[in-house]
Amino acid sequence: MAEKKFYKEELKILKEDFDDLKVYLDEIRNILPISVCTLSSFWVIVDINRTAGTLIGYKPLEIIGQSIDFIFQKKQELEKIKEKAERGKRVITEETLLTPKNKKEILVSISIVGRKDREGNLIGYFLSIADITETKKYQKKLEERTKELEKARATLEIKVKTRTRELKELAESLEEKVKERTKESEKRTKELEESRTALMNMLEDVEESRKALINMLEDVEEARGKAEEEKNKTLAVITNFADGLLALDKENKLSLINPQAEVFFDVKSRDIIDRPILELSTFPTIEPVVKLVGKEIKGVFRKEVRIREDLVLEVSTIPVTREEEKLGTLIILHDVTREKTIERMKTEFVSLTAHQLRTPLSAIKWTLRMLLDGDLGRITEEQKDFLEKTYKSNERMITLINDLLDVTRIEEGRYLYKPVLTDTEPIVQFAINSHKEEIKKKKIKFEFKKPEEELPKIKLDVEKIRLAIDNLIDNAIRYTPAYGKVTVSLEYRKGVIEFSIKDTGVGIPKDQQGRVFTKFFRAANVMRMATEGFGLGLFITKNIIEAHGGKIWFESEEGKGTTFYFTLSVKEEFGEFLKEF
Repeated sequence: MAEKKFYKEELKILKEDFDDLKVYLDEIRNILPISVCTLSSFWVIVDINRTAGTLIGYKPLEIIGQSIDFIFQKKQELEKIKEKAERGKRVITEETLLTPKNKKEILVSISIVGRKDREGNLIGYFLSIADITETKKYQKKLEERTKELEKARATLEIKVKTRTRELKELAESLEEKVKERTKESEKRTKELEESRTALMNMLEDVEESRKALINMLEDVEEARGKAEEEKNKTLAVITNFADGLLALDKENKLSLINPQAEVFFDVKSRDIIDRPILELSTFPTIEPVVKLVGKEIKGVFRKEVRIREDLVLEVSTIPVTREEEKLGTLIILHDVTREKTIERMKTEFVSLTAHQLRTPLSAIKWTLRMLLDGDLGRITEEQKDFLEKTYKSNERMITLINDLLDVTRIEEGRYLYKPVLTDTEPIVQFAINSHKEEIKKKKIKFEFKKPEEELPKIKLDVEKIRLAIDNLIDNAIRYTPAYGKVTVSLEYRKGVIEFSIKDTGVGIPKDQQGRVFTKFFRAANVMRMATEGFGLGLFITKNIIEAHGGKIWFESEEGKGTTFYFTLSVKEEFGEFLKEF
């Protein structure tokens, strides 16, 4: 399609150049002092210049299409001239009578040269016309005057022989003048002949240019054919594409829909082509996609939308541009129904397994606790040490089960359920206090930068926000070496509460930072430290923050430390933030 437009632009430029050349030649032709007519091979007038129009008195529209017999009345002379020209000979300065519009015949001198195409075939003639009426009148007067002088000279010789010398001198004088005038006339005729020759050469050049332009147009036509072939190949690919495709133009009107998209939406292309994006929302199957991308076609990447109970599509939008100009948008529809079904089955399996494991693990926990507390009898120090290790391992298993249940609740969209209007600072302080022993044990310099002014209350699920903050503080302490520094900040700015935690820990490798918020991710440098963890904390934290309508991000440099941030909007209505998962 791009090549097609390119060749169209090239063709347009060639046409403009051809038009400019035509205008240029028309201007040259119209300023020439001699009359020029362009004739077809059948001696029909196809064009005249301005001088010719003035001479014959007809406007171009009145004379174009007429045979030259229309303006030359001496048929026999004209036929001879035609016959001579048709034999391929140039007709130069043939005298004949021209009949203009006012019917007053004019004595003219005409010249004819043939017009040929690039194969040398005769396609017409160029006819030049010169008005010689005044020249002939002058010659006639000159002849009459000469005769009068000769008669007068003879009379004077008879009557007055004594004046013979004077008359002879007078005759010589007159003869000299005649020679001068004749010389001037010959000079003017020569100039006209030179102008006519130059014009003929120019017309020949124009003919060569015309042939060159025809060759160029043939090349353009060949290129257009290739572009059409490429277009057909592209359409074949689009038609057989496994994903659905919707192409919209710069005005957001649907210009193309492939067969797979027709199957997804249960529509026919003829019913929806050329419709604006908002009008497509009247089709129930297309409405979810229109609602997702919006009327201005916002950028979307791999967003899921349910079309019907048995069909889930993954939607992505790609702007179609040329240089900096936006030509339209391509919407790609990928069927992820099978993947979503498998994911749902996996989530249900994890949830069921976790629930089944939690009960015996809880029983083991309380049994171990009773043994450690001596409720079931005294135990030795060695037994107590083994039991405490077993108890801690069991606690880690219970934590893992709880995290897995949290993940399944997130994926099922039922994670937040206790929103209350509360202060943020006490929640942060509670999470910090729960880690004081570990901070003291690693001798970490811990600082909590509290807000200078009281923060506005915000509607939160306190338990979940506390868990999110606890995960961030736990990671900062766990991955910061002894004697390191951790700084927690809380402040209010531009309608949002911003929490940040900065550490001087091991940092996150740059090539792994894109996976930080995914399930079961642990960085390679952390794995080498052999620290505990399951890689679920940040996944859960991100979903908690986003469920509150917030935003979470981080900055990190390996070996220097990491800073995590999240913001929560200060709104009265919590329902604005609650999202489906």
